[in-house]
Amino acid sequence: MAPPRGSATYKKKDGTLALSKDSQSVSWTPVAPPGSEAALTLPVSTITKSSDLQQTPATSAKVMLKVFAQAPGAQGSETHVFAFTSATTARAEADSIKDALSKAIQSAKTGRGLPAAPGGEASSAAMSIANAVSSKACMGGDPDALYDDSKLQQDVELQQALLKANPLLSKTFMESLRTKPESITSSQFTAQFWSTRINLLRAHAIEKSQKRGAYNVLSSIKPMTVDNATRLSISKEQIQLIFNQHSLVKRVYDENVPKLSEEAFWSRFFQSRLFKKLKGERLSDKDPTDAILDRYLQLDEDEDRARRLMASHVPHIIDVEGNEENHSQRKGNQPDLTMRPTSIDKVPIIRTLNALSEKILSRVTPNDVDPSLPIGVDEETFNELALRDLQGDVEENRVILNIKNQARFFSSNNESSVSADALLYAKQDPAKVLNGLRSDIAKASTNTDLSTAIGVNDDSDSSDEEHTVNGTDGHVGSKAALAAATTQMLAAISQQRLQNDNEIYASSSGFSTVQYSSTSGLPQAIFDRLSLTHATTTEFLQHFWTAFLSGDPARAEEIGKLVETLDRAMDRIKAVADDAEKERQKEVDKWKRQVTEYFERTGRKRRVDYESIPGGAKAVDQLLAPTVKAIEVAEREYRKALREQQVEDGN
Repeated sequence: MAPPRGSATYKKKDGTLALSKDSQSVSWTPVAPPGSEAALTLPVSTITKSSDLQQTPATSAKVMLKVFAQAPGAQGSETHVFAFTSATTARAEADSIKDALSKAIQSAKTGRGLPAAPGGEASSAAMSIANAVSSKACMGGDPDALYDDSKLQQDVELQQALLKANPLLSKTFMESLRTKPESITSSQFTAQFWSTRINLLRAHAIEKSQKRGAYNVLSSIKPMTVDNATRLSISKEQIQLIFNQHSLVKRVYDENVPKLSEEAFWSRFFQSRLFKKLKGERLSDKDPTDAILDRYLQLDEDEDRARRLMASHVPHIIDVEGNEENHSQRKGNQPDLTMRPTSIDKVPIIRTLNALSEKILSRVTPNDVDPSLPIGVDEETFNELALRDLQGDVEENRVILNIKNQARFFSSNNESSVSADALLYAKQDPAKVLNGLRSDIAKASTNTDLSTAIGVNDDSDSSDEEHTVNGTDGHVGSKAALAAATTQMLAAISQQRLQNDNEIYASSSGFSTVQYSSTSGLPQAIFDRLSLTHATTTEFLQHFWTAFLSGDPARAEEIGKLVETLDRAMDRIKAVADDAEKERQKEVDKWKRQVTEYFERTGRKRRVDYESIPGGAKAVDQLLAPTVKAIEVAEREYRKALREQQVEDGN
């Protein structure tokens, strides 16, 4: 990858600030005029210490980098201020340049040379890794870069491209960066942010590496009528494809250009019979003639292919001409046109398209070939020759998951590990259950009416069957039981329909959250704030658990700052809930005014259930209940560990 660079203004002029390939200097190049030389170059040797690099804090709206450089023999240092102007990646660009400069300054102070890059140029270790994941590598130069997590995490250009392509992810990144604790540097935050989104980086890298393959270019070129004149537009890429697919056109071009001008050649070619022949169209006497291009009509551009086919063995089952010689059908119905050997002039389109398809596919690397297949023998023969008794056990290709029991983190203290059904069955007397079962079997054996056998009485009221004498629930076939079963089924169907009809919004962190198309009665602006708050809170939860479970005592201060950030996240959730409740109250007031106007107009009262109006703080609490619970669990575990540590320190 190229050294870190970013768009920055210097003395109110737009330009680009970049570190040199050998990390020995930093230069600023103006944008205008294009192709200008670097207007300012600061050697790393003139920046004597890391404190000479000053950057605006993460909470500042402007991203600026101040560099103090002291030229050799000068009495004082000179100040240079660069303001980064990128709308989405200004902070990341400033951090990368500052970090690279700090490492170069430290290496210069210690007198150690920077490690050599693979190309022989000196660069830092981080830049050596970054060079391996350049945009060229992602485009196919280094296929392994698409599967190496460390290389994907170091590819700044790929990350910036993904942020530009995914506005929601960019919004989450910028909001999380703005609200992060000051104890976490921007570089640490960026590394942690992308470590949980390797799958998104890999998918975007694969998407960028894909490019359009070869196609039948002649059939895609169509003339257009502009101002009653026929015009044809052709690009350099299309000309190159024509030369690659049709060697005859390249030969004609080489023999007649520059005798003919470039424009005249292509104008005559697309109106000639040669063009129609190469497209596979049948020639007619009405087609315009061309004294130069018509000389090539009798040449076959696939002469080499025809010779290879004649030299190769063609099985008689697909050799139409061979079948005609060995088994001539001179009587009866004539074979179909496609089953009769004909010259290329009679059916040109079929042969032309087949030959062109074969030529295009011959340049494509097959991706359906199993590399594990044996070479030289077929699979069946290989299996017959293989000595299975001498083969070792097949290595299991699986991912081993080491999961601790975390159920206690997400269950209330008063909840029992035993299910409600198990508790209900434990209270029942087995003897009474068996007696009831025998009674039901006896009724079923003596009565052919199924409804009566299972205890359903259509003439009775539900209230008479709701409870038995001993106070337990009614019979399984009672109307109350049937109504309860119906309610449960309809609720399950409604939930399933909601999941199928509404799009599920998957947050950038990889967790499925709320239904995006259904805002649960919340205004769209409130729902967008809710989604952003959820995404940033989830991001900080991931940071907290990564630091908390690391067991590193040096990160204790960082964990404390993260807990404070989670407290502020609770405040943001409460603020969203308050605003949602205000919006709901406006809707309630609107309904009340309508009811009042209706009463004044008609003299009749309209009953409205204001509690059924959706939205408000209740909807916010319902949607973010898992997130709030996760924050409470994180804070509880932190305080528990803090108390244990304080007890150990006291002892």
